[in-house]
Amino acid sequence: MSLQFHETDLPGVILIEPQVFRDSRGFFLETFHADKYAVAGIPTTFLQDNHSSSVKDTLRGLHMQWRKPQGKLVRVVRGEIWDVAVDLRRDLPTFGRWTAATLSAENFHQLYVPPGCAHGFCVLSDVAEVQYKCTELYDPSDEVGLAYNDPALAIAWPVTSPLLSARDQGHDTLKALLDRLDGGDVAMRTAVELLERR
Repeated sequence: MSLQFHETDLPGVILIEPQVFRDSRGFFLETFHADKYAVAGIPTTFLQDNHSSSVKDTLRGLHMQWRKPQGKLVRVVRGEIWDVAVDLRRDLPTFGRWTAATLSAENFHQLYVPPGCAHGFCVLSDVAEVQYKCTELYDPSDEVGLAYNDPALAIAWPVTSPLLSARDQGHDTLKALLDRLDGGDVAMRTAVELLERR
């Protein structure tokens, strides 16, 4: 199978199926190729790489940077996760919608989450190691969080009792986040109210 890029329900969120070469010794693949990925609209400049390890039922997220948003190219090198992007780009009709993909060390799939989307994942295997490239440097003063269980988003997480950090337990709902960051922008409040009535 050749390298394939699949559009998702959210503009710019791209599921990538790399070309994997296997033989009796193991496998080889390109996990990033600037020219090839650029054709699919994925940035060619990444400034930071991250690597996390998490046990089963861990849920990390939903995270994003507000003023200096990060694009993220996510892949799994051990285990399996359910990876989620939530569109918070207020100029798009997909604002407040989410999409998800299963990424694993077996399927080699990647998900590109563009700037302006919140990102999170939950772990489906006993342990999962996740690596991701970021288009902006991490700035803790700019990071915001979104409640993973916000009813307005209605994300169908495949875990019933997630393991959460203290920080992730205290994130705002989308409505509260926008009220805090935008001073209660009327258009955004209206958009969230529409989401809540879905």
